[in-house]
Amino acid sequence: MNLNEEQIRAAIAEQAGEWFVANDEERLDARDSAALAGWLKTSPVHVEEFLGVSAIARDLREARTDPAYSLEAILARARAEDDSPVRTLWPRVIGSIRSRPSRGWLTATVAMAACGVLSIGLLLSWNVRPIQHPSAPEGIAALRFETRHGEQLSHRLADNSVLHLNTDSAVTIRYGKNERLVLLTAGQADFEVAHEPDRAFRVIAGSAEVVDLGTKFDVRLEHDSTVVTVVEGRVVVGPSPMLEKLGTNSSQNRPSRSVSLGADQQIRVTEGEWPATPVAVDAQRTTAWLRREIVFDHEPLERVAAEFNRYAPKPIEIPTPALRNLQISGVFATDDIEAFIAFLRSLKNVRVEVTPTRIRVSRDEA
Repeated sequence: MNLNEEQIRAAIAEQAGEWFVANDEERLDARDSAALAGWLKTSPVHVEEFLGVSAIARDLREARTDPAYSLEAILARARAEDDSPVRTLWPRVIGSIRSRPSRGWLTATVAMAACGVLSIGLLLSWNVRPIQHPSAPEGIAALRFETRHGEQLSHRLADNSVLHLNTDSAVTIRYGKNERLVLLTAGQADFEVAHEPDRAFRVIAGSAEVVDLGTKFDVRLEHDSTVVTVVEGRVVVGPSPMLEKLGTNSSQNRPSRSVSLGADQQIRVTEGEWPATPVAVDAQRTTAWLRREIVFDHEPLERVAAEFNRYAPKPIEIPTPALRNLQISGVFATDDIEAFIAFLRSLKNVRVEVTPTRIRVSRDEA
């Protein structure tokens, strides 16, 4: 571990100590508790350091009641295991702590404390938290993955399938004995599904239900519709069974026919409009977001701006009606708004004004 890594680790350890003290003294309100959960989910290193603090605190409590395990005896054993200098990483954990035991000793204590991870759900990786699925049998947990504005996420699931989430997206996943169920509640997701003949992979998103037949496909929620695009393999798409449960589609009226889609086919499912008709598309263009790109071919500026607004830190506005239908073509990076602004400024009779809160695109009357 180099000096920079040690400094980062030390800073994380200090934060862990502060969080531990606040939590141990029950000084966390609901907002602070949520902040602690978010801090822990940021990195497994945060979890390890927090558990390390917990383990040391536990041993110190024992030391107060058992002379054989006094603080002096614990530190003496630590120094005997490692002759290297004892480095201060938790200066404010407990009033009596002023130095840190060796890394080998900490590893042992962390191992003893690891069982506590299961009870507090800290083995989950970034942007993942355990929840109780509303339609799941009692006691069966689900995982929720979510991204913030401008953020993307990739995660390999327990069955070796791969989930990709686009900006402002959220999914809930529950694996059972007979099926793998995914509920997309916001945004856009891409699935690379590991085929299991005896366990279907189902995605419910808005008005649509997608059943995988061993493939790679993309699902996006757009206002009142769901857009499904197949990149590889085949899927079967039908109306969502959730509509019937919500009373928006009776079992008598629910169509029994589903639509099969292959590679480079797309379908848009809207509530009350079924059967939907598949169309041919360039799936690589639809999934350009996986490469952090936006691709347009003679599309109106209004639509281009709306797509950029899914990622941009401040919204693009077009107050001039005549500019909204201006045809735009090109490949743009979702995280390079400056390049897109430069492109707009290169257009004839177009004026771009960047303020602290928005980007205004208007007709240049000069």
